[in-house]
Amino acid sequence: RVRVDRNTKREEIMNKKRAILSMFAVLGVSLFVAACGSSSSSSGNGDIPSTPESGTFRMGIEPWLGYGPWRIAEEKGFFEKNGVDVEITNFTTDDQINAAFAAGKLDGSNIATHTALRFAASGLPIKIVLLEDESTTADAIMSGKDAKSVTAMKGQKVAYEEGTTSDILLSYALAQNGLTKDDIESVPIPAADAGAAFISGKVPFAVTYEPYLTTALNEDSNAKLLYTAGEKPGIVSDVFVTNEDTINSRPGQLVALAKSWNEAVEYYYDNPAEAQAIIEKSVGADPGSLKTAFKGVKFYTLAEMTDLLNGEFANQTIGDVYNAAKDAGLVEGSVDPKSLIDTTFVDEASK
Repeated sequence: RVRVDRNTKREEIMNKKRAILSMFAVLGVSLFVAACGSSSSSSGNGDIPSTPESGTFRMGIEPWLGYGPWRIAEEKGFFEKNGVDVEITNFTTDDQINAAFAAGKLDGSNIATHTALRFAASGLPIKIVLLEDESTTADAIMSGKDAKSVTAMKGQKVAYEEGTTSDILLSYALAQNGLTKDDIESVPIPAADAGAAFISGKVPFAVTYEPYLTTALNEDSNAKLLYTAGEKPGIVSDVFVTNEDTINSRPGQLVALAKSWNEAVEYYYDNPAEAQAIIEKSVGADPGSLKTAFKGVKFYTLAEMTDLLNGEFANQTIGDVYNAAKDAGLVEGSVDPKSLIDTTFVDEASK
């Protein structure tokens, strides 16, 4: 994923989907359960109030453009319009934001779908309440022009970063073509280096994401995108999660957040230049520097996420992400993926 922090090494800031350490997963369970208390898993413990509850909603975010609509909502006053006070805390790494969320220091967090599954499989009582974005062409497998399909990777070196969205995409693509990682020669390197390894001829295939994809395509006229995340919408996606205590105590705020996200996404599509400038500033990028990356990401409107969370995403996609994450060794333990989804708030906001 595209991150920008000018005070951090490029390889580190671009790693959006870093694997969660197993040690953290164990620690997080005890911290998170303690923070949540003994609240019920049901969000139907009473009617949702007509106005949001008082108090500040503490949201964790990272400098990934897929979370940009929250910054638009903040900048354009959509939170205030919908009656919710939101405090957005920016984190620079996955482990920082995950630790804060698990410790109960955040009321909600923006994370990758496979990270949510890993949380749940580790025993953390979380729910997915919003489906935020999906990668279309911002994550992809690169190859030379002669490769006709994913099966061409059999027996070949493939560079990718383990524990990231690249790992998820690779595992899914292989499975869809009757292969596993045992059928390829894995070359685990940072995503920032995968494209360079491909361009230099060290590997015939590489899995990475923007802006590394565009850089490679510009430098190698024979390079092409063999398989993109758009082949399976949602396989590389991000969600907004919260805990059961927040669901039960702040349902009105969650509805207000859903409305604010929707207004921000609509503003983005109605005013792309201004909206992209807001997002680029929020992640510390130079103006206009992420245009290619923006083209490879789709933000979901409330209507779209309502359909998906009540349909294809719930019934198929999240299960595919789960299987790919298991194949990649990113999720240990078992969980019913569909059970993590709570549509209460998008349904209510859509009324």
